[in-house]
Amino acid sequence: MVLDLEEMEELPSNKIEGFYDRLKNMFPSMYEHRCSVGEPGGFFQRVEEGTWMGHIVEHIALEIQSLADMDTGFGRTRTYGEKGVYNVVFSYIEENVGRYAANAAVDICQALIDGKEYDLKADIQRMREIREDERLGPSTGSIVEEAEARGIPWIRLNKYSLCQLGYGANQKRIQATVTSETSSIGVEIACDKEDTKYLLEQAEVQVPRGDIISRESSLEEACKYVGFPLVVKPVGGNHGRGITVNIKNYEDALVAFHAAKIVSPKVIIEKYITGEDYRLLVINNVLVAAAKRTPANVVGDGKLTIKELVDEVNKDPRRGYGHENVLTKITINDLTRTIIAAKGYTEDSVPKKGEQVILKDTANLSTGGTAEDVTDIVHPTNVSMAERISKIIDLDICGIDIMTTDISQPLNDTGGAVLEVNAGPGFRMHLAPTSGLPRNVAAPVVDKLFPQQGNTGRIPIVAITGTNGKTTTTRLIAHMAKMKGYRVGYTTSDGVYIQNRLLMKGDCTGPASAEFVLKDPTVNFAVLECARGGLLRAGLGFKKCDVAIVTNVEADHLGLKGIHTVEQLAKVKGVIPETVLPEGYAILNADDDLVYEMRRSINCNLALFSMDEENPRIKALQKLGGITAIYENGYVTLCRGIWKMRIMKAENIPLTYGGKATFMIQNILPAVIAANVRGIGIEDMKIALETFIPSATQTPGRLNLFKFENFSILLDYAHNPAGMRALQKFTDNLEATEKVGIIAGVGDRREEDTKELGSIAAEMFDEIIIRQDKNLRGRSDEEIINMLNDGIRTKDPNKKTTVIPSEKEAITYAVNNAKKGSLIILCSDVIPDALDLVMKFKDQESRGEKIFAQ
Repeated sequence: MVLDLEEMEELPSNKIEGFYDRLKNMFPSMYEHRCSVGEPGGFFQRVEEGTWMGHIVEHIALEIQSLADMDTGFGRTRTYGEKGVYNVVFSYIEENVGRYAANAAVDICQALIDGKEYDLKADIQRMREIREDERLGPSTGSIVEEAEARGIPWIRLNKYSLCQLGYGANQKRIQATVTSETSSIGVEIACDKEDTKYLLEQAEVQVPRGDIISRESSLEEACKYVGFPLVVKPVGGNHGRGITVNIKNYEDALVAFHAAKIVSPKVIIEKYITGEDYRLLVINNVLVAAAKRTPANVVGDGKLTIKELVDEVNKDPRRGYGHENVLTKITINDLTRTIIAAKGYTEDSVPKKGEQVILKDTANLSTGGTAEDVTDIVHPTNVSMAERISKIIDLDICGIDIMTTDISQPLNDTGGAVLEVNAGPGFRMHLAPTSGLPRNVAAPVVDKLFPQQGNTGRIPIVAITGTNGKTTTTRLIAHMAKMKGYRVGYTTSDGVYIQNRLLMKGDCTGPASAEFVLKDPTVNFAVLECARGGLLRAGLGFKKCDVAIVTNVEADHLGLKGIHTVEQLAKVKGVIPETVLPEGYAILNADDDLVYEMRRSINCNLALFSMDEENPRIKALQKLGGITAIYENGYVTLCRGIWKMRIMKAENIPLTYGGKATFMIQNILPAVIAANVRGIGIEDMKIALETFIPSATQTPGRLNLFKFENFSILLDYAHNPAGMRALQKFTDNLEATEKVGIIAGVGDRREEDTKELGSIAAEMFDEIIIRQDKNLRGRSDEEIINMLNDGIRTKDPNKKTTVIPSEKEAITYAVNNAKKGSLIILCSDVIPDALDLVMKFKDQESRGEKIFAQ
């Protein structure tokens, strides 16, 4: 978080009376925080000596998460670049808990400063509740963790348990323990206990005698047919809902019938099989785990009441709320009271010493039950039966509930029976049994979804960042991959494209747009433009990529979000090459000192590009046998080691306008390296370069030249000094009787950058029209226009300048007053609007209509 200390910047902790003591009293466990001192009590030492509130807020945010049973410990507090403002960085287990902890830590710190009481317990309870609302369940979480351990990326698709493993066309999906490969027919059968029982009976699997009824009038006859004791359960139930066991008379059966009817219109009346409750877990038709389940219970000591015994059991640190721990706290509810009442007890009764009192009628962990791993003692006959059942019901992941006196003996010998087959069975009892060996039951799920060794479900990801040239480079690489036969998804500053179809409009260079592409099941190649804004606001939409390109780093958007210098901006953009997989490539601009410096922090292969084949950095990498791309003797050339592979003469590549647009050559160089390392051959590159035309269709807003009868319009996205300099080099090579520039400033640029933009425009154009940007971004239009004018006047006090705020009116004015043979250069930030207007003018001219009327 960005934290403004305001007046507290002048008051470190040792200058606030009583602060140190109040902090120690509220958080005695903070003694374990070592801080920079490096030993227990180190943080308290820093507070006593005097430290700033940002640092203290960081430690409080970490500590309150730990107190809420979410142990996490990374934290740093660093300056934001403005007096009294800091970046407070700390880790979290659940993101929304982390956000809550950030706000709570500030409130707690303020209360400590003011010496006011603070309800810390309420914060801790709220963080636990948020975690339970937000976190993945133990089953889903275990599969995701196993996938992550294998390098398989994942995306949460909703706020529940639907998750995507892998990217694009290679993705698989899970929802709890149901996968994208789970048979829907199998799930339907398992959810219908009547069908399940019928199929198992037909296959000679031992099942309890039973009947299915839907009316109360049928209950008595069903009870006589099945015989007491019996079980009543809903046909479509799960997780133990509506199930009553060991019913010994008709009156109890009637109560149980109505409880089951709440869950399902049809009710099963089934023989109660005596013995112990076992769950057998079968994945991909192989038994992987077995557990003996015991319902929630207490054991009397002759002193404590049932309620007090439950409180004692709940003190076990392994028990928590919901799924937060390996066991769930036991609750006393109406069902519990009914069960103990059958034994003549109330919750205030005192059981005899050593007497076990059962509190629930099912052994589910979610109601406080316990589990003991018995995988190693399951009889081979029972193993074979379970694996056969998974095929009969047709489930890739299934939990089989068995009642028997001894799982180490065949079911036929013990008189046991199969009670249920469950689709989407819970894994918690196997992952963390109360006793016995924990089983990694998530591993066989991931094995099934990604059977080939080393298969991570990824698709190739090329990530591009830099100050200028990102969008053109992104589009060119996407075009090359498409020509190779890939189904490409790519993000740009003007939208998200899936197979060349624009699906999202606007600046789509942030993490949400990247995820949009990576979620799309039709995409098998992703090219992602990554701008500083999204990165600073919300990070990346991916953890690792295969290729990263940094085109350049120039002064742009400085003074925003704590980035005040071009060196800091380079640090931000340097995150992209740091994410490249070890076998991938970071492609860096060898002509840019700040970009070249990024090589020091990468953990992958390095490739360089340069407009100068004599660049010593290029020469050094070539001697090491590395990959480089250079502009030499008029050619775009790819080099492996010292060997040159000339791809095309630059003047023959449409994107360069006959070699005049040298900055476009600079965009082509990293693109050819990216294509090469992704297996695209030189001949395919040539075809792609020849067919990638600078136009409103393929490169909207990037050197789009429109020729009219008496004048031309050049539309470009140049919006910062570096971009304008590059555009100037190109337009200086274009013949025109007069060059008219339409420019605008942006409110989120530094004053000196806006003035420089005006100064460059004064060099480039014979006449300047200042329009107003659609988004002022923090400044008034008058301020921005004055800054541009100041820049223009410093270069040429007599330069003809007109101010027309509306972009549409500015363009119309320019074309209405265009001299024969003139060139109008339109620098636009809202490309679609400008393109639509220019295309409308072209359409009018083609129809022979009088155009450009105001």
